[in-house]
Amino acid sequence: METLAANALLTAAHLKQFKEIVGEKYTFADEESLDTYGRDQTEHLLYLPEIVLKPHTAEEISKILKICNKDRIPVTPRGAGTGLSGGALPHLGGVLISTERLNSIVSIDERNLQVTTEPGVITEVLQNAVKEKGLFYPPDPSSRGSCFIGGNISANSGGPKAVKYGVVRDYVLNLQVVLPSGEIIWTGASVLKNSTGYNLTQLIVGSEGTLGIVTQIVLKLIPLPKYDLLMLVPFRSLEKAGEAVSAIFRAGFMPSAMELVEVEALKIVSDFVQNTTIPIGDDIEAHLIVEVDGNNMDVMMQEMEAIGELLMGFGAEEILFADDAQQKEELWKMRRRVAEAVKLNGYTIEEDTVVPRAELPALIRGVKKLGEEYNFHAVCYGHAGDGNLHIRIKASTANSEGNDEIIQGIRALFSLVHSLGGTISGEHGIGLVQKKYLDIVFSESHLRLMRGIKKTFDPNNILNAGKVFD
Repeated sequence: METLAANALLTAAHLKQFKEIVGEKYTFADEESLDTYGRDQTEHLLYLPEIVLKPHTAEEISKILKICNKDRIPVTPRGAGTGLSGGALPHLGGVLISTERLNSIVSIDERNLQVTTEPGVITEVLQNAVKEKGLFYPPDPSSRGSCFIGGNISANSGGPKAVKYGVVRDYVLNLQVVLPSGEIIWTGASVLKNSTGYNLTQLIVGSEGTLGIVTQIVLKLIPLPKYDLLMLVPFRSLEKAGEAVSAIFRAGFMPSAMELVEVEALKIVSDFVQNTTIPIGDDIEAHLIVEVDGNNMDVMMQEMEAIGELLMGFGAEEILFADDAQQKEELWKMRRRVAEAVKLNGYTIEEDTVVPRAELPALIRGVKKLGEEYNFHAVCYGHAGDGNLHIRIKASTANSEGNDEIIQGIRALFSLVHSLGGTISGEHGIGLVQKKYLDIVFSESHLRLMRGIKKTFDPNNILNAGKVFD
């Protein structure tokens, strides 16, 4: 574990001002709070802030940022702390702003198929609220039961449904943002088409809290599909499972989700959640989870049967169909808890690679080869339908930071990904731990443009400084 003691940046006058803004009840500088908010789900890293503030409104955040901007105090915005790239780690000390009290769904507009929400709403809570109205917000990260919608905006999250329905970026219409200067703006308009100037809304999405703090979000919704079908497909070959993914799409099918889980990861999560209902043969290397959804059950059944027949041609073993809602829930529970389970089992380093889906077999082969070369063990799982493979690494240390051999191995992995036409993050962002690899996928011209955007928004470099790039 790595701990960085914060440099003393705050004075008694600062503390007094912050308490006046958010109230003493929501100002924290005790050891337990600093330790809690000095971590997220990235490896086993710990960086301590000097103070944790929990504002309730955009206006309170604005007042805090005006003080910090004037006195050049680093500010780290934080949602639920479920991130995997260190985006919410306060590695420069200073002020940590938690958005957990901005937790209201402001309105659900059924006429225009939109929802307006604050960033501290849990993603699954938002999904369930619109579902009650017969509406659907598809992006669903594996941590949807605990992550905040604001964090999803920050990282442009995806999840299993992205293969059919797209990622967060495809649903964001408008954002209220507090800029580092303390100014409050709306980035666009709550309409489906907008060609009015530069698209600041989409610039903020995926910017990892480096350009502003999002305080309200307007999202597009779609009608909720009536039905879904789910099957688990075992393969004796991990590579064959990867090959089958591309074949499904080439055959003209569009599953609503398609997940790949290497069998070792499935065994670990089965033990973790104490689920023995899924047969895991000794000769099985991987499973695909395939879902289709829609409004016509007969059409969906025909589609599933055709997909199953196609998969048999790639060496699939006996296919398990989820017969009822409980079996579906059990399957998804296992998939969603894979990351948690394997991390507790020692696979603490996660890389969020994405390649064109037809290149998945080459990526899988390369991962195994690199593990042998750089002395680490890896398990693979992820959103195979869109080529987004999460690679969990177990090495001699819990962290990649400071481990030269692992850093070299990750650099080799990302070089392989780039050579396959992919990139180094599909949905987790760059944050703190991936920035050293950006030169693999970006030229200095790319980075110069990004630094220029950052400087325009944040000339004093106070907001999540040192994230994405130095």
